[in-house]
Amino acid sequence: MSLELLSNNKVHGGWHKRYSHSSSVNNCVMTFAIYLPPGVDENSKAPVVYWLSGLTCTDENFMQKAGAFKAAAELGLIIVAPDTSPRGEEVADDPTGSYDFGLGAGFYVNATQAPYAQHYQMYDYVSKELPALINEHFPTNGKQSISGHSMGGHGALVLGLRNPTTYASISAFAPISNPINCPWGQKALCGYLGEDKTAWAQYDSCELLKTVEQHVCPPILVSQGLADNFLEEQLLLPNLKQALSTAGITATVDEHAGYDHSYFFISSFIDQHLAFAASALK
Repeated sequence: MSLELLSNNKVHGGWHKRYSHSSSVNNCVMTFAIYLPPGVDENSKAPVVYWLSGLTCTDENFMQKAGAFKAAAELGLIIVAPDTSPRGEEVADDPTGSYDFGLGAGFYVNATQAPYAQHYQMYDYVSKELPALINEHFPTNGKQSISGHSMGGHGALVLGLRNPTTYASISAFAPISNPINCPWGQKALCGYLGEDKTAWAQYDSCELLKTVEQHVCPPILVSQGLADNFLEEQLLLPNLKQALSTAGITATVDEHAGYDHSYFFISSFIDQHLAFAASALK
């Protein structure tokens, strides 16, 4: 698979690069960003942290606002940030133009419903196609962790719990924890997967925790701001805490007074999340 370099910037001794490529999974051109820390080359390979962004975002939100490069450079971590959905004139969008479905809101699922099934295969893109592309073109050592925010926190939890031996750690900021029971999740899962709710469970972390085996579950870190205006209706953190407890899985769930849903929150604790991933990736 060939890559087209879109931009190239040196930062904290490493390089931030944006690429586009033709995706056979999503049947469109996709864009991703990658940070390569200093000293990484074919003789000194590094692990990867995949970052999944939230509703309305692209790869640029995290790379420009999170302030992650200094810690990534010091820890020797490659960061890869894919787009949040397929893009292009041929890609179906929400006919009403709403922000929480369609373009920018792929929800990291494999859609089964027309017209979205043709392009919205974000689960396979993030879990299979993109890692294969990254491992082919960049000096990775084969180890990887996954992290994300909001819709991307949902994606990180789902991918990590469904593929527990693939990721060394899972972390999430303000994740949509129980999408089958919140408005954002119900709209997305119904639109992409249809009305059969049994198909929704494979993309719900609270449901997945009922089946994951304790001894193979990677370490989990969740950070949540208590001034987040989406906390009660959309994120449903208490449901996640209960599901973790019922499953007998120990996770770190940090609740931070005064912090909201924005990148001000993410930038305040991103170093902790990267250090958490780096520790697991050893």
